[in-house]
Amino acid sequence: MAVRGPPGIRFLQWLGLTPCWDRQKVYQLWTLFLTFLCYTSYHLSRKPISIVKNELHKNCNTTDHNTSAANCSSWKPFDDSNYESMFGDLDTAFLFAYAGGMFFSGHIAERSNLRYFLVLGMLSSGLMTALFGLGYYWNIHTLAFFVIVQAVAGVVQATGWPAVVTCVGSWFGKGRRGFIMGLWNSHTSVGNILGSLIAAAFVSTNWGLSFIVPGIIIASIGVLAFFFLVTEPREVGIVMEEKTRTDSYTVQADEPTVPDSEPLLGEEIKPLSGGPSNPKAISFLGALKIPGVIEFSMCLFFAKLVSYTFLYWLPKYIRDEEDYSPTVSGDMSTLFDVGGIVGGFLAGTISDFTGGRATCCVVMLVLGAPMLYVTQAVFQTGPSTTTAIGMLAALGFLVNGPYALITTAVSADLGIHKSLKGNAKALSTVTAIIDGTGSIGAAVGPLLAGIILNKAGASQRAAQWDNVFYMLMASDVLACLFLLRIFVKEIKGWCAACCRQETSNAT
Repeated sequence: MAVRGPPGIRFLQWLGLTPCWDRQKVYQLWTLFLTFLCYTSYHLSRKPISIVKNELHKNCNTTDHNTSAANCSSWKPFDDSNYESMFGDLDTAFLFAYAGGMFFSGHIAERSNLRYFLVLGMLSSGLMTALFGLGYYWNIHTLAFFVIVQAVAGVVQATGWPAVVTCVGSWFGKGRRGFIMGLWNSHTSVGNILGSLIAAAFVSTNWGLSFIVPGIIIASIGVLAFFFLVTEPREVGIVMEEKTRTDSYTVQADEPTVPDSEPLLGEEIKPLSGGPSNPKAISFLGALKIPGVIEFSMCLFFAKLVSYTFLYWLPKYIRDEEDYSPTVSGDMSTLFDVGGIVGGFLAGTISDFTGGRATCCVVMLVLGAPMLYVTQAVFQTGPSTTTAIGMLAALGFLVNGPYALITTAVSADLGIHKSLKGNAKALSTVTAIIDGTGSIGAAVGPLLAGIILNKAGASQRAAQWDNVFYMLMASDVLACLFLLRIFVKEIKGWCAACCRQETSNAT
């Protein structure tokens, strides 16, 4: 069968290099791997700013030789006393632009060539990331330059998530989606870790390279995606069974799961015209009517608020509390993402086994709030390195687990609602709504942290960090509350199933 699709795939076909075993499995694994690389590079390129903050404004009240009085010149304009507010401006510019761009990117992705859309976004992201670093070589000290670059970077970075989730959702069914996407979603933490390590390697000597190197990496992977990314099975002549792509197991009426068996709110279930072979884009309002979209979107708002506050401020927090160098603070912050990898994977796997996506999220959120309190209390006492490592990893496990589950498996479940009749392209809009709402929370969290920290001088910094953690605990609780309806439904479903089993055994 002649292979269509990306030029790299066509070239391999021309050379006679075709899969020697199950073609579908080969392309599924390849799509997972390549989209993993793509989104790893997205996070890798957005992480350096959190590491470089400690270099743009150095803490001169330290015994570390790298920031001694003789070598303690901050980068203008971040040498001003209100530097936290300036850092907040950078974070806000990126994250609000990212959130706004996310709501539009899903609609654009549905109506365009997905591979071109993703590659253009990656090349643009690489350019804007490198441009921020070039400010070092061009000796730029104007805040407006860095804010504008961050804002444009936020818009182009919004191209990534709807595109990669749609690609994966087109190739994989629902039965093991939590396991597969839980493992695949480790790209977020892997990208954060690699971005931290790369940025930390250059931050003390040449912080411009902390941005330029990640920019080159994401652009290079974008070129690879242009030649080899297969966005859906029919591009390479593969016809997947409907149950393989959408529903790989039958859901009972009261079975605990994401409520995709419910009709659209206020509507009867009607198939979209055209079917899978001629998919029709879903409207924004139609996506909002899918049961569970609003609840999970609002839960993600607060869950992502917590996660991104750590993404942008954790290295600064570690440096303030433990007086480490910028390089060590950046390296230590990666432990949060190591815990997040395990949390996302276990949350997806357990939710596959139990059918309780919301229940897994609620349990981790309930445990996350007290863990936030314990972490802040322990770090104030000057913990040992081993204790600090354990606390950061545990916190990442509980904070990133629900966030990872909602942005992957839950978004894919809701994006292939029964009424969509296998229309995988609708995934882009549903994913954009959920992650776009979460991205607004991701913008609000770092902004509020900057405002809170800017209220105090260095002598009162510990007290203000307490207030930041109280904000994060409150957000964790609110995220949990938005899932109560679905959580109760899942519990009732389990109880009903147990009762049916007992009745069956009795007869």
